[in-house]
Amino acid sequence: MIRRDDIRNVAIIAHVDHGKTTLVDSMLRQSGQFRASQLVGDCILDSNDQERERGITILAKNIAINYGDVKINIIDTPGHADFGGEVERTLQMADGALVLVDAFEGPMPQTKFVLRKAFANKIRPIVVINKIDRPDARPQEVLNEIFDTFVDLDADEQQLDFSYIYASGRGGFASHDPTTTSGDIRPLLDLIVQKVPGPEVDPDSPFRMLCTTLDFSEYVGRIAIGRIASGRVKRSQKAVLIKAENATTTGSIDSVLVFEKLGRVEVETAEAGDIVALVGLGSVDIGDTIASTERPEALPRIEVGEPTLSMLFTVNDSPLTGEGQFLTSRHLKDRLDRELRSNVALRVEPTAERDSFTVSGRGLLHLSVLIESMRREGYELAVGKPEVIMKRFNGVEHEPYEYFVVDVPHGQMGPVMELVGARRGELAKMDVRGAYAHLEFMIPARGLLGLRTRLMSGTQGEAIMHHNFHDYQPFRGEIPKRSNGVMISMVRGQAVAFALDSLQQRGTMFVKPGDDIYAGMIVAENARGDDMVVNPCKEKKLTNMRASGSDKNVLLKPPRELTLEIALEYIESDELVEITPTKIRLRKKELTEEGRKRSGRSGGKTVSV
Repeated sequence: MIRRDDIRNVAIIAHVDHGKTTLVDSMLRQSGQFRASQLVGDCILDSNDQERERGITILAKNIAINYGDVKINIIDTPGHADFGGEVERTLQMADGALVLVDAFEGPMPQTKFVLRKAFANKIRPIVVINKIDRPDARPQEVLNEIFDTFVDLDADEQQLDFSYIYASGRGGFASHDPTTTSGDIRPLLDLIVQKVPGPEVDPDSPFRMLCTTLDFSEYVGRIAIGRIASGRVKRSQKAVLIKAENATTTGSIDSVLVFEKLGRVEVETAEAGDIVALVGLGSVDIGDTIASTERPEALPRIEVGEPTLSMLFTVNDSPLTGEGQFLTSRHLKDRLDRELRSNVALRVEPTAERDSFTVSGRGLLHLSVLIESMRREGYELAVGKPEVIMKRFNGVEHEPYEYFVVDVPHGQMGPVMELVGARRGELAKMDVRGAYAHLEFMIPARGLLGLRTRLMSGTQGEAIMHHNFHDYQPFRGEIPKRSNGVMISMVRGQAVAFALDSLQQRGTMFVKPGDDIYAGMIVAENARGDDMVVNPCKEKKLTNMRASGSDKNVLLKPPRELTLEIALEYIESDELVEITPTKIRLRKKELTEEGRKRSGRSGGKTVSV
């Protein structure tokens, strides 16, 4: 085994909003390899529409820059624990990691999640204390907190002896002096070259590579991406594909691509330690080993954490179906099967009903990103209430627990403690960070469903929340459900201002005048705890007699806007979220009042307006 000195494979680890993508922007701009027109705007690596809109990294990406005689492969990993499947497979390609931490916030839950995976892969960390130019920066305290975090995560002695540097991604500088407020990013690049080891390779052994990422092209089909573990690969070379349970198929590698700047370039050969993309193996899947025909041996398959949350995906059977392009169960199954090829943390299982599937993932964000992608592609579907996945250990039922962190002004601590405590959350740590209180809880994953909206309301929008999966613990009893009932339409038509004016006195509307309505659709939240069946399409009766006071102006409050995440957190087990390319609606599973009564769910009392 020898080490290559001409290459560095580096992953970037950071919590959401700690400035990872902005720092990469500065590295690209100051590398001297791009024209100004090639690097337009901010967050250059966030190429996905949802990544730009949400301000988070969802998909792992590879780029490469040359610094002196060294090629630095940069692997951008997601910062949110819900996309841990992306993290676990992309870390297989790295030898070192930049651990990016905010100079005020310090290490946060999702930083710890990714770090735990990195340490398990024996990756050498370099700590980058980012946003050093913040007026409230506390670099020395944060550095001490990082060391304590490394100890808590069982880092070995080599990992505890980490190098560190101070930086500002937005300012475009890095320095070993925390008081510096200007300069360039070169000290960070120098540190990567000095401290991150080159890949340890065996160039004389037969070719082997683990497929850690899949790409797809309309022209060439599947593209397998990974780091060559041993040997070398050539264009037009024959290869053996070793799949799960050691099943093998043979194929030919049509072309070999290496990462160069923001794209890929074709080469004749690539050697052990290179991160490459191989074209021509049509049946390759993530976790498969691609090996030479001389002595094919499988590499250890990628181990991905189990899903913790499941949802029902079903065909949309509402009276307003037809807005999308893909409507049938066959369309739904084909799309989910295609997602399974690259989304290794996802699970899809058929149900007793032919047009429904149980889809399991790492969390609500993981599943909602998939749903949002589907609706943008023209799919139409209905999804049920998210349910946590329970497990049984030694005859005792266990449920997933989350590590939940809240930063809130001191005056708003009361609502946070009350709301989290009511959902079986237990306070693990509390300290003060300037004008904010820093609270850390252990809470059942099912207690988080719907909690974000209530916390934002209870704290006047001041709370900052983060969470990630911790472990499974014994089931701790029931959690309070939604305290308010809903208003259910009894008719089909269009919402009328006259009817909504009377209904808004009894609750909060989800619809506005002119919206299409159907029987069984949820049009408002009731101020009381029971459901009401209402007529939001009732018009004012017109006569040829004018009555005093009957011509009053109708003043309607704006309806509550339902985003996808809010809708998924809001519904109960007898309700669905109807999702089309243009609309998000709430409805009951049973659309008729008689059907709800037969299934044991009361249709509610009827209110005439």
